[in-house]
Amino acid sequence: MSGELREVLRRLPKAELHCHLDGSVRPATLAELAREYGVMLPCSPAADDVAKMMCVTDAATLEDYLARFEYTISVMQTAEAVERVAYELVADAHEDGVRYIEVRNAPLLNTRRGLSLDDVVDATVRGLERGEREFGVVARFIVCALRNLPAASSMEQARLAVKHKDRGVVAFDLAGGETGNPAKVHAAAFTYARDHDLAVTVHAGEGHGVESIRQAVHDCGANRIGHGTRLFEDPSLAQYVNDRRIALEMCPTSNVQTRAVESYATHPFRDYFARGMNVTLNTDNRLMSGTTLT
Repeated sequence: MSGELREVLRRLPKAELHCHLDGSVRPATLAELAREYGVMLPCSPAADDVAKMMCVTDAATLEDYLARFEYTISVMQTAEAVERVAYELVADAHEDGVRYIEVRNAPLLNTRRGLSLDDVVDATVRGLERGEREFGVVARFIVCALRNLPAASSMEQARLAVKHKDRGVVAFDLAGGETGNPAKVHAAAFTYARDHDLAVTVHAGEGHGVESIRQAVHDCGANRIGHGTRLFEDPSLAQYVNDRRIALEMCPTSNVQTRAVESYATHPFRDYFARGMNVTLNTDNRLMSGTTLT
């Protein structure tokens, strides 16, 4: 891509609907926070080395890809760190031409050193709001539950999301490794969120087959699907999703990196788009995937 074309694409106004906070930490910030909080990184603290170490190019599975998050989560255990990362993500989105962004995170992962769930949400929203004021990027928050935890945990996260619904939170999500962790186990949490007029999205069809998408749609009532790369395997379900304009939050770079698809050439985005499906392009994790919307 020529520099001129890249600049044209960068300046285009964009929206991003699928971007993980703990997957989008600046390399220099990760190195600085690691020094501050005594977290050992398996590389030098130089930003370029941190970026290279964190960018996943050789994951065998989705779970292998997700393992890299332990480093960013470890440094995001104070309100100051969480707020900083959220603010810097909005700044980076602004430089990428993004005008609207929904940032997602699992607050439970940021409570190891004493923060409450409310503390984490408040710090995240403060960072997003500060970025919105300074850069003009509308920034909202999606609370994630974790599919490898019990249903009681996801219900707690759903209640948290609803509690903050009018204070920056716009949706409830289910994230984490799909294999062996069916979405239907968490259906009650999604019913609670929907009953309180909160939108819901579910990671599905990324690390597992089309049955995962079916559960997200029919058991959880998803308004959007995170990834959905395997949807083409079930034409009937694909038609159902299309008829109801359920949006697909597609993340091609991470899909290739996690081996959800073999290559960019075989990624289903083009096919879904050609069929008129409601598809969106997203970064997923700007740090781990080493990518931007541009």
